[in-house]
Amino acid sequence: MKLFLIILLLILGSISLMHIGSASNPYGEIYEYDLYFNGKLLDVSEVPHPTLRIGEPFKVRVDFTVHQKCYVSLMLSEIENGNFEIVAGPTSKMDDYGTEILDKSSTKIYEWTIKPTDKWSGGSLPIDLVYQINDFETGDILVNSRFTIAYPYISNEYYEGEAPASETQPTQEQQASENSSSPTASAPAFSLVTAILAFALVFFRFSHR
Repeated sequence: MKLFLIILLLILGSISLMHIGSASNPYGEIYEYDLYFNGKLLDVSEVPHPTLRIGEPFKVRVDFTVHQKCYVSLMLSEIENGNFEIVAGPTSKMDDYGTEILDKSSTKIYEWTIKPTDKWSGGSLPIDLVYQINDFETGDILVNSRFTIAYPYISNEYYEGEAPASETQPTQEQQASENSSSPTASAPAFSLVTAILAFALVFFRFSHR
């Protein structure tokens, strides 16, 4: 009888977890997105693994389509500070998010030009897109997620070409206006699993030096 009760509880727990997992996945109902790397449309599960020289610029892009009026907050994130620099884009720094209001059934294009520094030369390092969607009326968090948008290998060679113009870089006044347009949207959260993986990656790198 006791064994039967334990098995029943495990089955009910599994069903509950499955229900929670499906209910917390609003992709397609609240929003959709397309991903691009250097102008090439990607499958949403595809992660580019380019080999880059130090200072070589590349572009990542995400086209967000929302199906209701909401606040959208997003940023590019790196594990350690100073591995990548944003040359141009909707946010000016890594791990610095921007927020704006998107109307129902609208699409917003976010494109960054980024270049690697020499801090992680000779190794691979991911760049994550962190994003959060808040309901416009209530401010409630509808989506809080992240994924790796690129996982480049940075060689020991230096890029000798010209960097792209940064005239599309938002001014400080524009950035301040965007960030102040959403008092109800909170900063995207980082998961415990992501933090553990980040520390593990850093430990692995330094332990093999």
